[in-house]
Amino acid sequence: MSTPGRLLARTTSLATLIAGIAIALMMLHVSLDVAFRYLLGAPLPGTLTIVTYYYMVIAAFVPLAFAELRRAHISMEIVTDLLPRRGRNMLEGWMLVPTGLVTGLLTWRGFEEALKQQAIGAAQIQGSSSIPIWPAYYALPLGAGLMTLLVVYRFVNFLRRRPDDLPAAASDREAGL
Repeated sequence: MSTPGRLLARTTSLATLIAGIAIALMMLHVSLDVAFRYLLGAPLPGTLTIVTYYYMVIAAFVPLAFAELRRAHISMEIVTDLLPRRGRNMLEGWMLVPTGLVTGLLTWRGFEEALKQQAIGAAQIQGSSSIPIWPAYYALPLGAGLMTLLVVYRFVNFLRRRPDDLPAAASDREAGL
């Protein structure tokens, strides 16, 4: 695997690990909140805000690139399965362009919104405390940005007629897919 491909794969795996940790923390946080509420009569403050604005957002957007790395995004193959292998490869290669444009746009607009929310110090009031939520706005540009980099990397390899050397592609080739 080339150095850029290895770096992209490792960065994507790290981002996915962070999302997995967010899911584990969310389960722990909610469980503790329920336990504290029913055993001690006092729920953990800010649980709803932290779960909604941090854990769920990180879990939803940060691993977007991992799905691209593993070629695990939902696809309809009714028409493409009828094409010869070369036609299917061409279609898959050229479809990386609109995919990259959409994820690039999501990255750009998401980053603009994150900067705007940071500038105003966006926060959510829950109970008697104010919980800053602006850091969570960076999850979308992070996930979409990594996905954009993977799509661009795949498209460059497609144009150069080089095989896709990312981990999922290598395992797909071994399986004969």
